[in-house]
Amino acid sequence: MKPSLEELGELSKEKLVENKKYFQRLKKRTPKNLDVIVREIHDKEFERTDCLDCGNCCKTTSPIFTDKDIARIAKHLKMKITNFIASYLDRDEDDFYVLKESPCTFLDTDNSCFIYDVRPKACSEYPHTNRRKFIQLAELTIKNTEVCPAAYNILETLKEKLPK
Repeated sequence: MKPSLEELGELSKEKLVENKKYFQRLKKRTPKNLDVIVREIHDKEFERTDCLDCGNCCKTTSPIFTDKDIARIAKHLKMKITNFIASYLDRDEDDFYVLKESPCTFLDTDNSCFIYDVRPKACSEYPHTNRRKFIQLAELTIKNTEVCPAAYNILETLKEKLPK
């Protein structure tokens, strides 16, 4: 099932309690090969999912910008770091740098990214379903199912493959 963006939020809300319980049980008895299983599911999902068809993450959320991200992007844009921060970033409630506005300033009308080659690490790793120690990203994964149809599908497939 590939949920549309219109139904994704509602589907994610409906599955919230189920997903939290699933991860609680999975944390208690985490299979040694969980990362391998999730990576396979991730890879299969992204064989059929093109982020340029969606771009919802860029339209609705902001990545966290690390100091390295800021320096790299500022250099790419030929800006001083302080000017880049002043122009594009704010501090969030956790004191992380995030974009001042959404959709992302660097998002083009075709859902491509003006700074793709130097984009923040958080963007290049999104939706974080192919990272090591996946079990530690349970809350983030659940949150990402509200924004990313691929993350939603990956979690639903994982629940089918590893019922708990």
